[in-house]
Amino acid sequence: MSADTHEHDGYTVYHYVDGATFHGTTENFQAILNPSTGKEQGRVVLADKKDVDSVIARAAQAQKIWGSFNPQKRIRVIMKWINLITEHIDEIARTLSLEHGKTFPDAKGDVQRGLDVLEFSLGAPHQLKGEYSSEVGTGIDTYSLRQPLGVVAGITPFNFPAMIPLWKAGPALACGNAFVLKPSERDPSVPNRLAELFIEAGGPAGVLNVVHGGKEAVDAILDSDVVKAVGFVGSTPIAAYIYERCAATGKRAQCFGGAKNHAIVLPDADIDAAADAIVGAAYGSAGERCMALSVAVPVGEETAEKLRAAIVEKIPSLKVGHSLDPEADYGPLVTKEAKQRVEKLIAEGVAAGAELVVDGRELDMSEHDFAGESIADGFYAGPSFFDHTTPEMSIYTEEIFGPVLVMVRAKSIEEATALPTEHRYGNGVAIFTRNGGAAREFVKNVQVGMVGVNVPIPVPIAYHTFGGWKASGFGDLNQHGPDAFRFYTKTKTVTSRWPEDEEAGPQFTMPLMN
Repeated sequence: MSADTHEHDGYTVYHYVDGATFHGTTENFQAILNPSTGKEQGRVVLADKKDVDSVIARAAQAQKIWGSFNPQKRIRVIMKWINLITEHIDEIARTLSLEHGKTFPDAKGDVQRGLDVLEFSLGAPHQLKGEYSSEVGTGIDTYSLRQPLGVVAGITPFNFPAMIPLWKAGPALACGNAFVLKPSERDPSVPNRLAELFIEAGGPAGVLNVVHGGKEAVDAILDSDVVKAVGFVGSTPIAAYIYERCAATGKRAQCFGGAKNHAIVLPDADIDAAADAIVGAAYGSAGERCMALSVAVPVGEETAEKLRAAIVEKIPSLKVGHSLDPEADYGPLVTKEAKQRVEKLIAEGVAAGAELVVDGRELDMSEHDFAGESIADGFYAGPSFFDHTTPEMSIYTEEIFGPVLVMVRAKSIEEATALPTEHRYGNGVAIFTRNGGAAREFVKNVQVGMVGVNVPIPVPIAYHTFGGWKASGFGDLNQHGPDAFRFYTKTKTVTSRWPEDEEAGPQFTMPLMN
């Protein structure tokens, strides 16, 4: 939509650049919807290539100042930033809930997991230390330096509008880079607020910038000669596209895509506890998590029947509500299109012969309201549960990204392990068992990037790295943890000698460290 043709009564989100609101040069806007009501509540401006190039140029100038700070000085700014985000966490979480649709407690968790990575980034002075070897040859020392790349960028998804931008920006800034963030245009307000608080914390203008836009903005980042690295989280096709385009232009890239996370349940597991864990991990945040457990794999028919009964018993107690409903277990999906896609895949599962044990499409929200306003047109999907799913069905092969759990029955632990191992995605997996030996063998053999043992959502703590395998991740280095400091810096190795006597003359053979 265009600013001059669209009547608009809500708020407008512009870019945040060089420490101030930047309107840009376009008159192109996209609606910001309230998923709880289905109504438009604001709009966000969309950048073109000219706008993005301008933002990158400003970031390059600011990086010269920020990169010259010693690590302690940068860390003091990040410490203040952490404190300010913490002070404003309720405000940020409420904004996040209204634009994304996730519940308020879930939104606070989104912010907090981002803060965890900022806290780890306070260790930058230690992480950035190089190596030193003295007397590698007579009078010769060798040492390494870790230096910032310059300007780096993050392209982040709608489902974690606080956490993932902070995962990307925190380590990048701690390393001395300037950062250009292109967040999802579906929920753009929180990234702007985080950038404002960075300036309030004492960060130099232009070091952290937020530019909104679609494919044109993304391509401008990817094609820029100034941007040296790009971090992305989103769908696998886009992750592959960005990774390939970065490779073509010589950029570093860490690109994380889709997932189909399995929960293996062995016969000796506590079935009720496993069912609790699976239900929470499958339906939390309406299933809009890349680490959602969307496939239950019981081993043996007896285990399958017990697990099915436990899940079916728990589903009716789940409450779906608007994003600020204090009693809601999860809220709406992010858009009408997301809801339609979920319903389409459910229909495909039924047509393929899977048993739809619980049909979430029957959810009726017409008698509920949000601040006195009807939520009948909100993007709600009730919890759905399939049994007797087989690996060739689209509900198993595709990432549904909604509140849909499918069960695939396995006859043995070997068959159960093969399912996530052979799936094209390799993000996360969990096993539920009391058998330490079986769990250890599973951890060793399963071909998936992140594994939980009796832990349903195995997202590593901030000082370990996060990343999937196969079609879930593209690039050699993962998010946060020590990998982040490797990704956002370049290593310079110096070999140094200070001769005491005059040189004997030119040497034409390979130098030896004698």
